Amino acid sequence: MSNSNTNTTENNCTYRSIIIIQVIPLIYGFVFLGGILLNGVASWIFLHLPSKKSYIVYLKNIAVADLLMSLTFPFKILSDSEIGPWQLNVFVCRFSAVIFYLNMYIGIAFFGLIGFDRYYKIVKPLQISFVYTVNHSKLTAVIIWALLLILSLPNIILTNQSPTANNSKKCVALKSELGLQWHKASNYVCLGIFWMVFLLLTLFYSSISRKIYSSYRKFRRNSAVTKEKINRNIFSIMFVFVVCFVPYHLCRIPYTLSQTGSQFSCQSSKNLFYAKEFTLLLCSANVCLDPIIYLSLCKPFRKKMYQKLHLKLTPSAEMENSKSRRSNTT
Repeated sequence: MSNSNTNTTENNCTYRSIIIIQVIPLIYGFVFLGGILLNGVASWIFLHLPSKKSYIVYLKNIAVADLLMSLTFPFKILSDSEIGPWQLNVFVCRFSAVIFYLNMYIGIAFFGLIGFDRYYKIVKPLQISFVYTVNHSKLTAVIIWALLLILSLPNIILTNQSPTANNSKKCVALKSELGLQWHKASNYVCLGIFWMVFLLLTLFYSSISRKIYSSYRKFRRNSAVTKEKINRNIFSIMFVFVVCFVPYHLCRIPYTLSQTGSQFSCQSSKNLFYAKEFTLLLCSANVCLDPIIYLSLCKPFRKKMYQKLHLKLTPSAEMENSKSRRSNTT
């Protein structure tokens, strides 16, 4: 494989259409507004929420990642809609797109940690472990950010070919030979991260579901609480993963191969590009759904939100907060 062969293929095969230039950027505009508003409010609330639990530390990191991810949308909108100059495409390829993917996989990794935290505290509550501690959670958060930054930085550094109005239309044309290889390798690593987290979440939440139903059958009480826990701790997160992330990661391998190789026809490359754009839009919509997860998963977040927005708690919410104060578990 050579860079010149890839460039030739890219120059002779254009992906532009009214859907790519107008429809998708318009949808991204709505996602951007929702993401900035919801995650801005969520981050503001988290700033006033003490990190007394491991899962709160993880949720705070997800909120930051979603906010940073949302800030990349305007550059993609302007670039895809061909409103900005061609130099904007270069900025998107070198920086904006890398930041987008970096924060997307940071969010995915932290959702995996939340699943692990919930599993340990619900299924194995009597086991004392250092993983319960907030300091351990903060250290884990730093390690995840550092590792994914190390994985992502070469995609910025190695996108170092001299840009022109023509080669800036496709990001792979701006990468060196080593950059193409790193792009492919990092894509596979990120793909592995997602499927590993998805598999672990499935196992964790299946165990949590069995534990909760087993306790209910044994004691025959708190039916409403049982259903509520299952809905909040399992279905909200799994729904986001299945709807937002699974479609994109099913088409990512063939799309990456179409970018870095010359064995795909123009029509096949186009179809994979369109599939990637539509499924990536679903991934982006995750920034609007995550704040809903904070509300359903984190009682302290709900309580603090009501306080900061000067909203009155409903009777059921007041009862729930009263129960949470009497309980040592979340």
